[in-house]
Amino acid sequence: QVQLVESGGGLVQAGGSLRLSCAASGRTFSSYAMAWFRQPPGKEREFVGQIRWNGGITYYADSVKGRFTISRDNAKNTAYLQMNSLKPEDTALYYCASVTMQGKYDAWGQGTQVTVST
Repeated sequence: QVQLVESGGGLVQAGGSLRLSCAASGRTFSSYAMAWFRQPPGKEREFVGQIRWNGGITYYADSVKGRFTISRDNAKNTAYLQMNSLKPEDTALYYCASVTMQGKYDAWGQGTQVTVST
């Protein structure tokens, strides 16, 4: 079973940047893909992006494409979400999740809050 812990959230002004981290333990980190999701206040959780086990392929939701970058460091068992040019609509609780070979999201972190002010 994978355990995930997000960190790095906070309050930032519009146009600013933040980098979120997701520390993993419990299973060989390089054996699975990682994904990021977010849940804005009063809304459903939505997909942000995903990265393959070796970092070779990433893909993103249209709403963050060109502004957010997902990466991973398998030696540190950590995935990252670099967020640039932040907008107030990026305000949300951000979660990381591990992805099985079947494409299921089988473990989730507790989330880290990102608030973007105008």
